[in-house]
Amino acid sequence: MNTSAVALFCAIAVGLAAAKLSGSGTTTRYWDCCKPSCSWKENTGTHDAVASCSIDGVTKVNASVTSGCDSDGSAYVCNDMQPWSVNDTFAYGFVAASFTGGSDTSYCSVCLKLTFTESPLEGKTMIVQNVNTGSDLGENQFDVQIPGGGVGIFTLGCSTQWNSSTTGWGAQYGGISSDDDCDELPTELQSGCHFRFGWYEDADNPTVDFEQVECPSEITDITGSENNDDL
Repeated sequence: MNTSAVALFCAIAVGLAAAKLSGSGTTTRYWDCCKPSCSWKENTGTHDAVASCSIDGVTKVNASVTSGCDSDGSAYVCNDMQPWSVNDTFAYGFVAASFTGGSDTSYCSVCLKLTFTESPLEGKTMIVQNVNTGSDLGENQFDVQIPGGGVGIFTLGCSTQWNSSTTGWGAQYGGISSDDDCDELPTELQSGCHFRFGWYEDADNPTVDFEQVECPSEITDITGSENNDDL
């Protein structure tokens, strides 16, 4: 290989490495019942759209079906896109993310390792998939999907799907306030709600270090989508 070819190869390798997502960020929590942004095919490019479900939260629907957070929509987040623990220090989950601030669909379906950097979760890790985004997100913000975590700016989804109040369960931002309150949620969502007060130790918006990782089958079997570009 001649000198110019070596230089070109190195430049390409450096460019690919630089494209891998990593850094420090913040977390929040939510569960608005809406069809995720990455469930729209136009937001996922060459990758499959993230699954969305009918009003039962189980039956998969076509990617073109309008979100239940619109007045004429009938597609919602699927019930199984809630977090679960593997052991005392490791868990899986799903997030709405922005790396630039505001709505950011450039990285739909990428998977990330989140390492918590402050008490009470310091040292614990989650592998999450980015399935959503939002205009209210800041730079490097990861909004963890946790049932009962608050509906945020979208107040129609849970009230339509589950007949909750327009503010969901508990406060519109932040959600319920105790593990006992998880009993107010539909049975299908209670395991993810209890996760918050168990493995997640009711942490309030903990900080994280993040890095992009290959999407594991434990997650892609649920969402039907993966984005391992730049790895």
